[in-house]
Amino acid sequence: MFEISLLVTALLFGGMVLYSFGFAAFVFTALPPETAGPLIRRAFPHFYLFVLASSAVAAAIAFAFDPVSSAILMAIALTTILARQVLMPAINTATDEGAKTRFKVLHGFSVLITLAHIGAAAIVLVRLAGS
Repeated sequence: MFEISLLVTALLFGGMVLYSFGFAAFVFTALPPETAGPLIRRAFPHFYLFVLASSAVAAAIAFAFDPVSSAILMAIALTTILARQVLMPAINTATDEGAKTRFKVLHGFSVLITLAHIGAAAIVLVRLAGS
């Protein structure tokens, strides 16, 4: 089960990095803003579900042999619920209302959360790889 937790955590880490630094960046450079924005808006709920599911599965498996890693992964899952259910709708509302300052603040907060999730998943990977 240890190996499965390691692999699911690696999937979580890689998926978050690929989405954040690959897919999103590519979409905004390959498509005009009026197309890229709605596409990213439609993709984010799926991204958050991926992060939620993979971090929760990895947390559940890791609990048996590394409670600290499990707690870190569960924190990722719980904060992802807040990001998906509270922060993402607020960002969308700010966009729809043309509230650029509010959008920048909320989007900046979502970026910080995602970077924290990536960093936390990296910590778990290092912990698990060292076991």
